[in-house]
Amino acid sequence: MSPTRFPVHPSLAFLVLLGSLLFVTAPLAQEKTPPKKAAPAVEAEQEKAEVPPARTEYKGRKIAQTMHWMGASWLLRKTREREESAQEMLRELQLKPGMTVCDLGCGNGYHALVMAKSVEPTGKVIGVDIQQEMLDMLQERAAKKGITNIVSVLGDYHDPKLKPNTVDLVLIVDAYHEFSHPELMLKALHRSLKPKGQIVLVEFRAEDRTVPIKPEHKMSKRQIKKELEPNGFQLVREYDKLPWQHLMFFGKASSE
Repeated sequence: MSPTRFPVHPSLAFLVLLGSLLFVTAPLAQEKTPPKKAAPAVEAEQEKAEVPPARTEYKGRKIAQTMHWMGASWLLRKTREREESAQEMLRELQLKPGMTVCDLGCGNGYHALVMAKSVEPTGKVIGVDIQQEMLDMLQERAAKKGITNIVSVLGDYHDPKLKPNTVDLVLIVDAYHEFSHPELMLKALHRSLKPKGQIVLVEFRAEDRTVPIKPEHKMSKRQIKKELEPNGFQLVREYDKLPWQHLMFFGKASSE
């Protein structure tokens, strides 16, 4: 049995059609809601977009490529003490118990582990690296030696992620020449130092052709000063008795 069909007046059909169209299009006439605030992930991307592109050259110097974590075993080579006199260098830092020291570009902790002993029991070492794998190696080595006063920080190419006015000394061994954003890094380091804090640069001597290191991984004293002094630092002292490297101490410029 087929359903009963009732005739529909043409004017009534038109009204039904008009009502359906109004129902569909009504939301379009509503007021626009204000845009929602960007999610944290979006804000992070926006901040990242504000960071200038990596440099390949700075003040006449070619910037070297960062050492990959897969080559970390080279940092623990048996010949390193003979080549660099690391113990002598660390003595010149004149570390004391209670100091907060940053090993910037710490790698697997060749220097950080020793410094941690020098500043204990109340001091600490902040190991900063841009590769999490390096920090994992650092913490693994610290745990095996029972060292508990090392804090790992995953930095960025342009920011070491250090808190303002908290650090007594920042040690940068054979790493500054790899900074792709040297001015931003120096600005952040300047901010992190206490009033009498210091940045200590250890760099292979560009002036010495007998040092068997690629040119882009060396720096001259002149070049180091050329880069740090315009960024708010002044040379405080230097030590010239290491086999292959400069050892230069910079404090905040006195005019500030």
